[in-house]
Amino acid sequence: MFTLTAHENKTYYRQVELPAGPLHVYAGDSLYSAMEYKVFEMANNNLQIPNRVYMSYTPDVHVGVGTCIGTTAVWKSRDGYVSPSIVGSDIGCGMRVHLTNLHANELREVKLRRKLVKAIEAKLPVEEHARGYFSDIRLEHVVKKGLHGLPKKYIPDGYTPRKSTSLTHVECAKFGFDEAYLDRFPETVWHRSHRQLGTLGSGNHFAEIQEIRIDESNRAIADAWGLFDGQIVVMIHSGSRSWGGAVNQHCGTEIAKTMRALGLGTADPKLVFAPLDSPAAQSYVHLMYSALNYAVVNRHLIAYGIREALRDVMGPKVELSTLYDLMHNYAWEEEHDGEAHFIHRKGATRALPAEHPDNPAPYLATGHPALIPGSMGTSSYIMVGAAGGKANYYSICHGAGRIRSRSATKRLVSVEEFKASLGVGTESEIVVNQRTLESIVDESPQAYKDVDQIIESVAGAGLAGVVAKCRPLATVKGV
Repeated sequence: MFTLTAHENKTYYRQVELPAGPLHVYAGDSLYSAMEYKVFEMANNNLQIPNRVYMSYTPDVHVGVGTCIGTTAVWKSRDGYVSPSIVGSDIGCGMRVHLTNLHANELREVKLRRKLVKAIEAKLPVEEHARGYFSDIRLEHVVKKGLHGLPKKYIPDGYTPRKSTSLTHVECAKFGFDEAYLDRFPETVWHRSHRQLGTLGSGNHFAEIQEIRIDESNRAIADAWGLFDGQIVVMIHSGSRSWGGAVNQHCGTEIAKTMRALGLGTADPKLVFAPLDSPAAQSYVHLMYSALNYAVVNRHLIAYGIREALRDVMGPKVELSTLYDLMHNYAWEEEHDGEAHFIHRKGATRALPAEHPDNPAPYLATGHPALIPGSMGTSSYIMVGAAGGKANYYSICHGAGRIRSRSATKRLVSVEEFKASLGVGTESEIVVNQRTLESIVDESPQAYKDVDQIIESVAGAGLAGVVAKCRPLATVKGV
């Protein structure tokens, strides 16, 4: 064990000196004090990867495989490294929010919310091995072209360019890469991934109907984005499904071989990494981009199904425009201070401020939306990056962050406690699609940190500001 020494100890920021180098931690006092020793032990292993420029934790940090969720790690592109462990197994996992023209008053009745959840289930398979409803889409086009690989009928606003948001209001609609690497995958991977298009997956993935409240400090930005108090929005959390898992498994094995050949390693055998210019690393980077394409399309198709369900229940005049789509598990190249850097974010969200040139064109003047989900039954947030985010390579949190394992949560939290947190039996009940809450009690709010404290830390550190708070009305979970 080693002793933790914190310098530059500010309310929401600390530089922690570890044996292998400095770790920058963004968290309020209570969140920092509650961090277990293991997260610092894992950081020390990660800091041993050669040529590292910077590494930080966001306040939602918690233990993961090889690397903690809530990590930003930076190398210069010219002599950098890539690590599947600092991306995560669900490559491209991320968030999407769609705006509707509905007001919360239209969904006050619990019976109507239940009807809507059933309609969404009919369009959105939630069982782990269920087949999606998009067999007419060619997977080859999806992984090569991202959103641009979809048939026109799945881009419902494509015929109105002035109002279209499907291809413009996203972090990236298409990731280019060397398609020759796709030949490394067997037919079984293609078949299973094709079946999963437009599905949530299990764990903490969800689709949620929410009501928003604008933060007065950023009302002008909310107006520019088309937000209003009481507006119904749809928030989606999902990733690249088995396609990303196959990339991680195949390339992780090859990178581990490269590590042995080069004599690389740390105390954690699950932390894998290789020089960016090595063949194994190049294979991973190219195939990772194919998984990022899959992930953004998967979230888009989930939203497409929910749009159809909303219209079935609420009428054909319901609109569903894209506010934003972003990733929080990925690695790619960014320019910082005029130099190319290779940035890893594992459970971390990029939040750019106004006028940053990397903003999508529709958000250049304001900064783009940063989408932060809460735990099940708690509020989520729509934020915007601040100039102070430059110190952390414009990374903020990605959610609430677990404080208990799934098994521990099932032991410690009763179904009755879970029901109470969802307001079951009241007019404000958060309607859930699961027939028995016992099957998803491991996703109860008691398993997670307080998302309000997470947001307070991010805002207090000057990394981003709150634009809107999103209260859940109905949640659809995968199993």
